[in-house]
Amino acid sequence: MAEPVAVEDPADPRLADYTSLTDVELRRRREPAEGLFIAEGEKVIRRALGAGYPMRSMMLTPKWLGPMGDVIEAADAPVYQVAPDLAEAVTGYHVHRGALASMARTPLPTVDGLLDRLGPGPCRIAVFEDTVDHANLGAGFRSAAALGVDAVLLSPRCADPFYRRAVKVSMGAVFSVPWTRLTDWPGDLERLRERGFRLAALCLADDAVPLDELVARRHPRLALMLGTEGDGLTPTALRAADTRVTIPMAAGVDSLNVAAASAVAFYATRP
Repeated sequence: MAEPVAVEDPADPRLADYTSLTDVELRRRREPAEGLFIAEGEKVIRRALGAGYPMRSMMLTPKWLGPMGDVIEAADAPVYQVAPDLAEAVTGYHVHRGALASMARTPLPTVDGLLDRLGPGPCRIAVFEDTVDHANLGAGFRSAAALGVDAVLLSPRCADPFYRRAVKVSMGAVFSVPWTRLTDWPGDLERLRERGFRLAALCLADDAVPLDELVARRHPRLALMLGTEGDGLTPTALRAADTRVTIPMAAGVDSLNVAAASAVAFYATRP
């Protein structure tokens, strides 16, 4: 059992994992390099632990000592008790949930390793290209988990799914959906095709078929490709696709953002 330790100095080195959480560029560089990510809120912390991620430490305000009692009792990592104003001084924002945990990352699977885990049967994969907004990526993961998508693949420039904002928006779904990052883009897409996947690119191209038509074709192994927030999929990615697909719009709206489009596509193509 980890006995909570009171910390009163925001510069205490034991709280180093939690410093400057609002500095996006700093945290994007630091967290992967140091092999950590931050889980915020009771539900997210529990989901990270349930998914097997080791805890490095936990920082709690006093009101969370009771609700998190079982987690504290089971923890073999240090638990730091801090006042709300100290938590704000350390992190750079008002930690209204009052519970933060620093978790250790585990190695990502290789692309082939992830595909091997999926097996040869029917399945769906989401492929995000250059989705750099953490909230959109987190929402995409949450939709993937809710609508039965089997795995997520990310292009090299996509945001970090384990960044605090992405984890928070996903409500911990980033821990339940298998994912990995592609290293050769878009060359790695050929490995999906070799495994029998139909590559369907969500876009606004003139030759795109309506989403309902893609659904009617009932491809047993489908990879749904979604692009960045502004320009969508790049021309290179579109050339790598087997099919171009569009979601028909009404009322003069030309498109949905990537998070909304992914939810629609995941729902429409569910088994």
